[in-house]
Amino acid sequence: MKNLKNIFTVLLITLVAFNCSNDDDAGPNSPTGPDFTGTYTQKDQMGRPAVNTVFVSSGSKDSFNTTIPSNQNAAFQAMFEANLTGLSPAYANPGDQNALGLDAPTFTGLLATDVLNVSLDGTTTFYDGTNVLTGRALADDVITVELLLIFGGEDFSENPTLSNDNVDANDKSFSTSFPYLASPW
Repeated sequence: MKNLKNIFTVLLITLVAFNCSNDDDAGPNSPTGPDFTGTYTQKDQMGRPAVNTVFVSSGSKDSFNTTIPSNQNAAFQAMFEANLTGLSPAYANPGDQNALGLDAPTFTGLLATDVLNVSLDGTTTFYDGTNVLTGRALADDVITVELLLIFGGEDFSENPTLSNDNVDANDKSFSTSFPYLASPW
């Protein structure tokens, strides 16, 4: 196992060394500046994990992924609402709300704009019991929160078998120093 780890380390160092360049001619401080003349295409976005996967119909995935967030609500909210009400009995009746007090049109309007909101002056969390969708910490149980908001009804008690992915923690502890990710297996 130790030999395999050493071989992997050597390969990684080799890849990094050969893919680095000392060519600063077109860098941000060069007289010509960086080259932005190419054509760039957005291929995917996933501000909130699983939202795109669950609420965008299969024939619309490419369109959703290439629509800028400011245009997503107008283009996709109705689809999100139809898919939400088709999936979740918690929204069976007009006016039914989730634990955030959001009915189906309001909730899907929030979800259809696929961006990760971030609180600049408060707690950063997907949900901590008080704060909701103010960012995302590494240890946040994002999928369970989304399942609760979709299937849990007004007090998170409806459909308990659909409201939890039963994965309550990362498989390894996160680091206490930057970049804070857990070490790889």
